[in-house]
Amino acid sequence: MKKKIAILGSTGSIGKCLIDIIKKDKKNFEILLLSADVSDKELLKQAKFFKVKNLIITNEDSFNKLKKDKTCKNINIYNDFNNFRKIFRKKIDYTMSSIAGIQGLKPTIEIIKYTKKIAIANKEAIVCGWDLIEKNLNKYKTKFIPVDSEHFSIWYALQGIKKNLIEKIYLTASGGPFLDNSFKKLNKVNIKQVTNHPNWKMGKKISTDSATMINKVFEVIEAKKIFNIKYNKISILIHPKSYVHAIIRFKNGLTKIVVHDTSMEIPIFNSLYSSKKTIYSNNLDLKILNNLDFREVNLKRFPLVKIIKTLPDKSSLFETILVSINDKFVELFLNNKIKFTDISKKMNKMLKLYSLKKYKKIKPRNIDQIIKMNTKIKNDIEKFIQK
Repeated sequence: MKKKIAILGSTGSIGKCLIDIIKKDKKNFEILLLSADVSDKELLKQAKFFKVKNLIITNEDSFNKLKKDKTCKNINIYNDFNNFRKIFRKKIDYTMSSIAGIQGLKPTIEIIKYTKKIAIANKEAIVCGWDLIEKNLNKYKTKFIPVDSEHFSIWYALQGIKKNLIEKIYLTASGGPFLDNSFKKLNKVNIKQVTNHPNWKMGKKISTDSATMINKVFEVIEAKKIFNIKYNKISILIHPKSYVHAIIRFKNGLTKIVVHDTSMEIPIFNSLYSSKKTIYSNNLDLKILNNLDFREVNLKRFPLVKIIKTLPDKSSLFETILVSINDKFVELFLNNKIKFTDISKKMNKMLKLYSLKKYKKIKPRNIDQIIKMNTKIKNDIEKFIQK
């Protein structure tokens, strides 16, 4: 019997990687839903190849283009995510949630009731709304697998092991394109230099986050929430080759190190298939293993990592504020309105404001509260910049 699946964000890098995996095994899958924001041509191409009957495209212009396309007459095309009940008559087997940004939170939470398993690649959804996600996972008995290479590696290493045996979790970070540069030398770097990641092919936003290492701050928050452990049990290690994805030290004196190729295909493949299915991967790279080159994080070079020490122990709206501030300042940088080094400087300055610290004690009650906070913070920054 074919596995019934849905892909939220099918035209992004994660979605495309999953599509390529399924193409090799097309006969065993039926895609019930694909979604995108603006990439109407790519979405339609995917839909025709897999004979998908339901599409969601959120950009108004892209939606109108598809609605006018005569080749789409046998496809149901929607403009928002309020139509899941029309699409899914019963629980499907698997959903990939890979919509980038805070806009991925609502569809991620709402599709949980319609799927037996959900793989989540959306950092912001987990950072801002994990309590809401977890509540629905438990309510609808939906299995969850993290897709970030680091969190997938931790999840894989912890299979059959009790969390109270964990002594320390180490997340690895490449250090991005400017690892060996001082912070002061980065004043004049341009967008092309910032987004030229040495190991991964990623979009401009996530590449910028890697260069400031705010992505690792988010990943520490994710690990804390997903695995229900305290911040003092999570550390970051610089590992320029991105070959080791997680190190877990246990209280019994043993340590697990998870290694895989620098490819998102491996965690995505393993989120889709059981352990009985095999995937091609390269032989162990002994040159890298003989020179892993682990380093501690230089906080002068990566000042945003200091934020971890200020995070509240319990889930709060402060995490949404952190995501929103970063999103806005990265957007300003990518639009050439501020310098690269301004991202870190302005973020750290803004996060110290007393008016924002109070949100460390306020737990998110629902999706709307998170989305409203995100909008408010971005509007406040826009007004501040204009002044």
